[in-house]
Amino acid sequence: MAVGIVNMKQVPVLIVGGGPVGMTLARDLARREINCMLVERNPTTTRHPKMDITNVRSMELFRRLALADELRAVAVPEDHNFDVSWITSLSGDELYRFRYPSVTQWRRLIREKNDGSMPGEPPMRVSQVEIEPVLQRSVQTEPRVEARWGVAFDNLAHDRDGVTATLRTAEGQTEQVRCSFLVGCDGGTSRVRGCLGIGLDGQSRVMDRFMTHFRSRATSVLQRFGMAWHYQSAAGTLIAQNDSDIWTLHTRWPKAIAPEGVDARELLRGFAGCDFDYEILVANAWTPHLLVAESYGIDRVFLAGDAAHQYIPTGGYGMNTGIGDACDLGWKLAAVLQGFGGPGLLASYNAERRPIGLRNRSASGRHAQVRAEIAALYNPALTAPGAQGDVARAEAGLRIGAIGNAENESYGIELGYAYTDSPIVCTEPGTEIPSDPLRYVPTTVPGVRMPNVVMSDGAPIFDLLGSWFTLACFGVQPSEALVAAAARRCLPLHVLQGDAPELIRVYGRQLLLVRPDQHVAWRGSACDDPGVANATIARTLGWEN
Repeated sequence: MAVGIVNMKQVPVLIVGGGPVGMTLARDLARREINCMLVERNPTTTRHPKMDITNVRSMELFRRLALADELRAVAVPEDHNFDVSWITSLSGDELYRFRYPSVTQWRRLIREKNDGSMPGEPPMRVSQVEIEPVLQRSVQTEPRVEARWGVAFDNLAHDRDGVTATLRTAEGQTEQVRCSFLVGCDGGTSRVRGCLGIGLDGQSRVMDRFMTHFRSRATSVLQRFGMAWHYQSAAGTLIAQNDSDIWTLHTRWPKAIAPEGVDARELLRGFAGCDFDYEILVANAWTPHLLVAESYGIDRVFLAGDAAHQYIPTGGYGMNTGIGDACDLGWKLAAVLQGFGGPGLLASYNAERRPIGLRNRSASGRHAQVRAEIAALYNPALTAPGAQGDVARAEAGLRIGAIGNAENESYGIELGYAYTDSPIVCTEPGTEIPSDPLRYVPTTVPGVRMPNVVMSDGAPIFDLLGSWFTLACFGVQPSEALVAAAARRCLPLHVLQGDAPELIRVYGRQLLLVRPDQHVAWRGSACDDPGVANATIARTLGWEN
């Protein structure tokens, strides 16, 4: 087929990759009045389940993008639990169950413990198969987004003024697009990353896995011990994708068998311990990694999501870290394109997000080691009948409970990350930032996510923040100097006055300058000096190092 060249199109931002991260970035840019083009080489959204948990921080960010309700509409019902159960097999015995609240219970806990330590949104159990169509509809209805499925990225050339990308349609037609910025959200095998020559740091091929995604209503087998999000054993993990008829089994396969020779039916039978009715939807081998890109971009080209970091699924940090990438980069691109973002603003993306990528890689690896430690407890005695087996199973259950399940309890990882070395944060050297990976401790130290408080109407305080920067004033009057400094930079600044006692208990009597991604850029009891105010605003917008 002859390949043609069509006229070059101009667009402010080209997003390569139409997964959750790319679509979230497109949504963010559009809501900030920035036109963009999104291209995805596949003709449709994914058929592969990939992730199955959207954590509390991602749900806060989706709420900010007015997507939380639409996403929850396709998720597991809100009264279903998030339990994780270790079993011998689905036909055997339950050894230990880690119990976690449903979304409904989470909402009550958030209201009752209104001390800044709780998230603004509960987590969400949902497959990526369900998430992507919702995000796709959101970008396809955005007038500022040109979303194109079935269009592949081939190559790029970048210079001081912009980036020229070569694209290829499903029909083989080649076209070129000129953009001010390009973002590679094109997955673990990122072609954008390859074009930039950026390497990966870490451990590849951590383990070999086989995924069997299937449909079955045999709940008498699959939910024999009651409803649970994950059923786990030494053989693998069964994920209840919708608690009804869609399931995913992740297992190892026998080393003597090549991946293409694996019989998915035998894997299902081995995990269940019996035969049952099912329909296999997708079955394939896959290899998880623990890798982070050596850089998150060069000049006008950036990486986000799996293009920048790849993790073992333990902890669910893959897509969730990528959503954080998109919401960090989105406002910065928009600020630069609208003229009030300075030359150092986009450089801060690597300084802020790569350390988080490394931190989450380490956490994912630790969680995988915990699973391996529990799997090592499995021995033939666990399936023995009678009193001998009962004693062995009881002992194993106690050990499992003692080892714990940090991968589903690490709220310090999810909510407590801080941009401690960011050049656009007014850091406070010597101030300690809580770093417990399990426990989130609220603080307002610059660089952290602003703690959440539920307001009298039941909504999180995040709903009261402006779409750009917010000057939150708790028990003190707004700083006229900061307001004037923002105006001089043409920075949209919303002023939020909060004098209620419950707010002052959490935030203290002070001013917080809060960024569009809900992170604190600066804090102080006052700011009356115009020079200090000017320097503060300049720094947060990347005009000063």
